[in-house]
Amino acid sequence: MNTNFLSKIDTGSVSLVLGIALGLYILLFIVRIVLTWYPQVAMDKFPFNVAVVPTELPLSLTRKVIPPIGGVDITPIIWVGIISLIREVLIGQQGLLTMLTR
Repeated sequence: MNTNFLSKIDTGSVSLVLGIALGLYILLFIVRIVLTWYPQVAMDKFPFNVAVVPTELPLSLTRKVIPPIGGVDITPIIWVGIISLIREVLIGQQGLLTMLTR
Protein backbone atom coordinates (compact mmCIF):
# COMPACT_ATOMS: atom_id res chain seq x y z
CA MET A 1 0.00 0.00 0.00
CA ASN A 2 2.88 2.41 0.65
CA THR A 3 4.12 2.70 -2.91
CA ASN A 4 6.11 5.70 -3.95
CA PHE A 5 4.07 7.83 -6.35
CA LEU A 6 7.13 8.97 -8.30
CA SER A 7 8.19 5.40 -9.00
CA LYS A 8 4.99 4.86 -11.01
CA ILE A 9 5.51 7.90 -13.21
CA ASP A 10 7.65 7.66 -16.31
CA THR A 11 9.68 10.81 -15.75
CA GLY A 12 11.11 10.72 -19.27
CA SER A 13 7.64 11.08 -20.79
CA VAL A 14 6.68 13.75 -18.29
CA SER A 15 9.87 15.67 -19.10
CA LEU A 16 9.17 15.45 -22.81
CA VAL A 17 5.56 16.66 -22.53
CA LEU A 18 6.48 19.37 -20.03
CA GLY A 19 9.37 20.54 -22.20
CA ILE A 20 7.17 20.80 -25.28
CA ALA A 21 4.38 22.58 -23.37
CA LEU A 22 6.69 25.11 -21.72
CA GLY A 23 8.57 25.69 -24.98
CA LEU A 24 5.31 26.32 -26.81
CA TYR A 25 4.19 28.75 -24.10
CA ILE A 26 7.50 30.63 -24.40
CA LEU A 27 6.96 30.81 -28.16
CA LEU A 28 3.46 32.25 -27.65
CA PHE A 29 4.84 34.94 -25.36
CA ILE A 30 7.53 35.79 -27.92
CA VAL A 31 4.79 36.14 -30.55
CA ARG A 32 3.00 38.50 -28.14
CA ILE A 33 6.20 40.56 -27.84
CA VAL A 34 6.43 40.86 -31.63
CA LEU A 35 2.72 41.73 -31.87
CA THR A 36 3.26 44.71 -29.58
CA TRP A 37 5.44 46.21 -32.32
CA TYR A 38 2.40 46.33 -34.61
CA PRO A 39 -0.44 48.06 -32.76
CA GLN A 40 -2.65 48.11 -35.86
CA VAL A 41 -2.95 44.28 -35.81
CA ALA A 42 -6.43 43.01 -34.90
CA MET A 43 -5.54 40.66 -32.07
CA ASP A 44 -9.04 39.21 -31.90
CA LYS A 45 -8.75 37.74 -35.42
CA PHE A 46 -7.10 34.53 -36.59
CA PRO A 47 -4.10 33.79 -36.60
CA PHE A 48 -3.17 36.38 -33.95
CA ASN A 49 -5.77 35.21 -31.44
CA VAL A 50 -3.96 31.85 -31.28
CA ALA A 51 -1.19 33.62 -29.35
CA VAL A 52 -3.39 36.15 -27.58
CA VAL A 53 -6.03 33.92 -25.98
CA PRO A 54 -3.75 31.55 -23.99
CA THR A 55 -1.42 34.33 -22.84
CA GLU A 56 -3.87 37.09 -21.95
CA LEU A 57 -4.81 35.86 -18.46
CA PRO A 58 -1.26 35.73 -17.05
CA LEU A 59 -0.39 38.99 -18.80
CA SER A 60 -3.45 40.83 -17.48
CA LEU A 61 -2.75 39.64 -13.94
CA THR A 62 0.88 40.73 -14.20
CA ARG A 63 -0.07 44.12 -15.64
CA LYS A 64 -1.97 44.84 -12.40
CA VAL A 65 1.31 44.49 -10.49
CA ILE A 66 3.70 45.87 -13.13
CA PRO A 67 2.08 48.57 -15.29
CA PRO A 68 3.56 49.54 -18.67
CA ILE A 69 6.76 51.54 -18.29
CA GLY A 70 6.85 54.56 -20.59
CA GLY A 71 4.07 53.04 -22.67
CA VAL A 72 6.00 49.76 -23.12
CA ASP A 73 4.42 46.58 -21.80
CA ILE A 74 7.23 44.46 -20.35
CA THR A 75 5.03 41.71 -18.90
CA PRO A 76 5.54 39.27 -21.82
CA ILE A 77 9.30 39.55 -21.30
CA ILE A 78 8.84 38.83 -17.60
CA TRP A 79 6.79 35.72 -18.40
CA VAL A 80 9.39 34.45 -20.87
CA GLY A 81 11.93 34.71 -18.06
CA ILE A 82 9.67 33.01 -15.50
CA ILE A 83 8.77 30.12 -17.81
CA SER A 84 12.40 29.71 -18.89
CA LEU A 85 13.43 29.49 -15.24
CA ILE A 86 10.71 26.93 -14.48
CA ARG A 87 11.73 24.90 -17.52
CA GLU A 88 15.39 24.93 -16.48
CA VAL A 89 14.63 23.99 -12.87
CA LEU A 90 12.40 21.09 -13.90
CA ILE A 91 13.92 19.67 -17.07
CA GLY A 92 17.24 21.43 -17.60
CA GLN A 93 20.59 19.68 -17.49
CA GLN A 94 20.55 19.74 -13.67
CA GLY A 95 16.74 19.87 -13.41
CA LEU A 96 14.65 17.96 -10.91
CA LEU A 97 13.00 15.62 -13.42
CA THR A 98 16.30 15.06 -15.22
CA MET A 99 17.93 14.00 -11.97
CA LEU A 100 15.05 11.62 -11.21
CA THR A 101 15.61 9.77 -14.48
CA ARG A 102 19.23 9.02 -13.62
